[in-house]
Amino acid sequence: MTVNMGSADRTIRAVIGIILIALVFVGPQTPWGWIGIVPLVTALMGNCPAYSIFGIKTCKK
Repeated sequence: MTVNMGSADRTIRAVIGIILIALVFVGPQTPWGWIGIVPLVTALMGNCPAYSIFGIKTCKK
């Protein structure tokens, strides 16, 4: 897998993922917050499968 996300994209995804996961423990405490694992994992990997399908790259390489 090649990296197809830039640093800003990765940072935004990581923050959104952490916020969504935090909602499981504080706030409404619904299991829907676990959906935050998806943006967090894609941020850590640096590869978004949807970007690969559509041919989008936000990295500078």
